[in-house]
Amino acid sequence: MKQTATFLTIMMCFLIGSSLSAQNNNIQKYIESLKRDTLFTDAVVGIMVTDSKGKTIASWNPDMPLLTASTMKTISTGMALTVLGKEYRFSTKLAHDGYIKDGVLYGNLYIIGGADPTLGSKDTLATPVETLFAKWKEAVIANGIKRINGNLVADDRFFEPEIVPESWAWNNIGPSYGGGTSGLSFNENLQFFNFRPGLNKGDKVLFNKVYPEIPEMKYIINLTTAERERGRSSYHVSDLARVGRFSGSAALGTDSVLITVANKYPHLSCALEFRKYLELYGIYSNSEILDARDNNLPKEESLIVIDVTYSPSLASIINVTNRISNNFYAETLLKMVGKQMTGIGSYDSARVSVQRLLKEMGLKTKGYTQADGSGLSRQNYVSARFFCNYFAKMKENPNFDLFFNSLPQPGKPGTLRSVLSNEKPADKERIHAKSGSLANVRCYAGYSVRKNGELIHFAILANNFSARTAQMQVGIEGFMRELTKY
Repeated sequence: MKQTATFLTIMMCFLIGSSLSAQNNNIQKYIESLKRDTLFTDAVVGIMVTDSKGKTIASWNPDMPLLTASTMKTISTGMALTVLGKEYRFSTKLAHDGYIKDGVLYGNLYIIGGADPTLGSKDTLATPVETLFAKWKEAVIANGIKRINGNLVADDRFFEPEIVPESWAWNNIGPSYGGGTSGLSFNENLQFFNFRPGLNKGDKVLFNKVYPEIPEMKYIINLTTAERERGRSSYHVSDLARVGRFSGSAALGTDSVLITVANKYPHLSCALEFRKYLELYGIYSNSEILDARDNNLPKEESLIVIDVTYSPSLASIINVTNRISNNFYAETLLKMVGKQMTGIGSYDSARVSVQRLLKEMGLKTKGYTQADGSGLSRQNYVSARFFCNYFAKMKENPNFDLFFNSLPQPGKPGTLRSVLSNEKPADKERIHAKSGSLANVRCYAGYSVRKNGELIHFAILANNFSARTAQMQVGIEGFMRELTKY
């Protein structure tokens, strides 16, 4: 009985000591102040901070699953790094299904996608389109092809035909941040439209040009000229029909207005733009751009491959994904996890694969639900505790340094550039974290480096607030300021 009593006494002291340690630090004291702030009490908030051994430093509703916004990218990029490795490179192939005689290809020329998210991208890490197309043209010429007695085929069958997840809202799939992913992506699955506003308010806005084009695509343009700096437009499109609709306005006072929107047929754009490029050099083909999926054309195994193009390393792609919060790259990485592990490039296979990976890492998936790779879906729910446990496990990854350094820092290029703007550079450098924003959602999750070099893990997830995001940001940055001082 005495031994039992002694054991209970020791346990009580331990629990009380742990509780006091979590309450008697400035991070927890700051959280207590947030609990009295009506901006936060009128919201749903989850916060967790743990040390390098997993001990709780501070918390508030740590087990409540909440919307993640772009903090979800930390899971997508970490899992891609785990499965694919930092040196992985996506590939794109040029092939044909016929024979060549007297400079003529009697058959179709194929562009076979391997889901390279950088193909045709204007990002500095990507091969410029002119260089890419020149390489493909040289491969065509090197194989003795001067004319194509056939069509260009866009082959996006590497992934399943679901360019966006079903959980995305309708108003998110037209804007530039809703490009989605494809087995044959091009120009980050975006289109750049150039319009010319009228001379007077209410005048019709005229269409100038678009890049890249989509074969047989129709556009309904209902744009009018608005007052200076008052233009606001929207674009609606899907992959169900080749029709896009612009509505709204463009502002007075400029010769042209550039509007960037999502492209739901990037594979067809890639083939069309390459065909136009070949024609500039006198290499002509038949008039059609064929969709390999719709036409039930031969697959890669029965084709003659004449060129292979590789993407930059996965390390470079992950760095861009987290640093500038690229939704398109994140969606591609998530589906690539499913493709690598199951042979099927779909959201279902990706979600099953990530669940398996997390369990193999020793993580309990309570408090974790992932619907997409970027965090745009409002069906992503993760608790602050899960984030902290995940970040702790990622430190065991052989490529952890790459993952850690891909996370933005306050005051440096990336999505945290303006965060903690009044703090000392040495303090700002302690934070490595991913931010996330949706309507009425503001989140941060990642690491903070203590002065002794110890990494602590944190997540702060604010949902359903009625205040302006800028107002919530003050309290959230106050929390991160306390992290840098701990």
